[in-house]
Amino acid sequence: MGAQDSPYASGSPPPRQEHTSKGANPLRRTSDRIESWFGGLLLLALVLGLPVAALSAGLTAYGASMRIVQAQAAERHEVTARLTTNLKGNTDAAKQQALVRWSDSDGTVRTGTTLVKSGTPQGATVRVWVDRDGSLTNPPMSALNARTSGWFAGGMAAAGVTAGFFAARAGMRHLLDRRRYARWDAEWDLLEPLWSGRFRR
Repeated sequence: MGAQDSPYASGSPPPRQEHTSKGANPLRRTSDRIESWFGGLLLLALVLGLPVAALSAGLTAYGASMRIVQAQAAERHEVTARLTTNLKGNTDAAKQQALVRWSDSDGTVRTGTTLVKSGTPQGATVRVWVDRDGSLTNPPMSALNARTSGWFAGGMAAAGVTAGFFAARAGMRHLLDRRRYARWDAEWDLLEPLWSGRFRR
């Protein structure tokens, strides 16, 4: 065996075959290209749309909540009331409904029922919130509640965009798969008689 026939003979190596480009793959169907293109478009929409939707929803909810905070802070104020009933201290409840009495800025005496810590003695003073009409009401919403609402709305918007992304991708894949299966069935209807006749010989 000569040096020319030897596998270790010196010389230029055989030319390397270039890899077939992704778009020129003969096994790549049109539906595969559509799925790839649509998936890339959806991914781009997810990357761009998710932060925009989350930020927009969060800021909108935060702004609306802050307007409520400001309105409630302007309409409600805290006053000192006096407990007029004696609460039982041997209850499992942390707070109990109790009757309290307080005076408005004009001296009008008012009474109402509010939650008071269990075991508070009769005649003790408690702080309660009243509205412009002098009626008992809940404490105003705080800025923390507004921020929490903003974060919650932003998170829900992000979750909605993400769910829409996966639903759209799954829907497109389902439609393309139905088309592929129908095409396979049509091709098999043409080829099956040829295969069956071949094996009967």
